[in-house]
Amino acid sequence: MATQYEVEHNIKPTTSTTRRRRQVDMSTFTAHLHTLDPETPSTASTTQQRPPHEPHNNPHAVPNPADTAALFRLLQDQMGTLATTAPTESNRAFLQSLVEALELDVAHPPRQLEGVTQEFLDGLDRVPRRALKDDDACPICAERFLDDPYPLVVELPCHGSHRFDLECVGPWLRGKGTCPLCRKELGKRREVVQRGGGGGGEGEEEEEDDVNGLYA
Repeated sequence: MATQYEVEHNIKPTTSTTRRRRQVDMSTFTAHLHTLDPETPSTASTTQQRPPHEPHNNPHAVPNPADTAALFRLLQDQMGTLATTAPTESNRAFLQSLVEALELDVAHPPRQLEGVTQEFLDGLDRVPRRALKDDDACPICAERFLDDPYPLVVELPCHGSHRFDLECVGPWLRGKGTCPLCRKELGKRREVVQRGGGGGGEGEEEEEDDVNGLYA
């Protein structure tokens, strides 16, 4: 099954591990997120259309706390695995801080996922190869971007220097919705707000997008 990296670069799926030596496979996280969030495309859906007999997720379903905790545990385990092979002490400390930040979500999972939408993730600025320096590296996997023949690097709107491999930062953004470096909120999901109704009637609910939150 094709990853987002392979889809955006129009290359065939491969089992080779030479492209990203330290990058952890996030396919399990993505598959689990797909069961909790109806807007998340499954890995298979990037390359083929959903079969007619396959049911869609209920768009009004509220994630089960146990399932939400399991999602954050998957992300926590991935970051912990990277920390065990961190090439520098600073990278290990950074990854450990992410592991610790996820502990509260595992112990007390939120009622709803607070991460960014897939649309927000798809709209992040891609950094062209010519704009990368030789020693620029992903803060999460600590690999130099230019060591990849097809770097897929995104720049977060909070700061021009906060750049990551998309496959490294994507799961964190979908789950937490904050920059891993400065922890600033980057985008908020559509919220249902209560509007006061006129004439003594009951208030009506309206969906409202936090447009400003897209680049808060």
